[in-house]
Amino acid sequence: MELFDAIVNRKTTNTAFADRKVSRDDVELLVKMASHSPSHFNSQPWRFVIVQESKIIDRIAKIAGDSMVQLMDDGRFWKQYRKYFRFSEEEIEKTKDGIHIDHLPSFLKPFAKSIFSEAGGKVISRFRVSRILGNDEEKLVSTSPMLFAIALAKEEYKKEELSGFYSVISMGAVIQTLWLVTTAIGMGMQFISTPGEIPAKWNELADLLGIPEDYELAAVFRMGYVDPDMKRPAIDWRSSQRKEFGELAFSNRFGNAFKQ
Repeated sequence: MELFDAIVNRKTTNTAFADRKVSRDDVELLVKMASHSPSHFNSQPWRFVIVQESKIIDRIAKIAGDSMVQLMDDGRFWKQYRKYFRFSEEEIEKTKDGIHIDHLPSFLKPFAKSIFSEAGGKVISRFRVSRILGNDEEKLVSTSPMLFAIALAKEEYKKEELSGFYSVISMGAVIQTLWLVTTAIGMGMQFISTPGEIPAKWNELADLLGIPEDYELAAVFRMGYVDPDMKRPAIDWRSSQRKEFGELAFSNRFGNAFKQ
């Protein structure tokens, strides 16, 4: 696949992956390409943990699912992310950002805006929305053939210093490289984000992966080969829209239109 095509076609895989083990050659390709990502002074502050053992994947899946339920039930998820939720084609066309929640069980559709709101706790409880999302999260992770974890060296990843900022930039380059490579070879990936919002759960995950004291677990992704016929989760969304050129780019000073 051409580079530009991979950039445009890259997307998060919300569905399950094909029931197929990731080949050794593809694992080595992912690590090799990631290793060529730029880093400050060529410090290469990242280390990768490739998880293919089903018992470990299942335990991480349980942590992820439980984290999703906890975030739903205590309201943090809605407070943090409600501003990104869209419920119609008109709304998504107007904002050109956020996620369009376009796939819900039929019995939930009339209550969509109530559910995905800060005041939706009673509706969430009544329809067990948190459990639906938690079950989906656990199933998606547990059926993934591979997880890819990234740890950053604390010697470089000093959060209050510039080296910490540079390490995050470098990790961003690693992640984009992984996303483009997976896209090019028919694979997909998705960030396992929910445990990262609950420190105790994230520490549990880091211990499970054996991350040493001088490294910090920074990100975990699930990976596998894409199956276009795979069913979507019970509650799902899409986010392919992008803001217009004129809204994104300015000439010389912020606010000066950059004419195409």
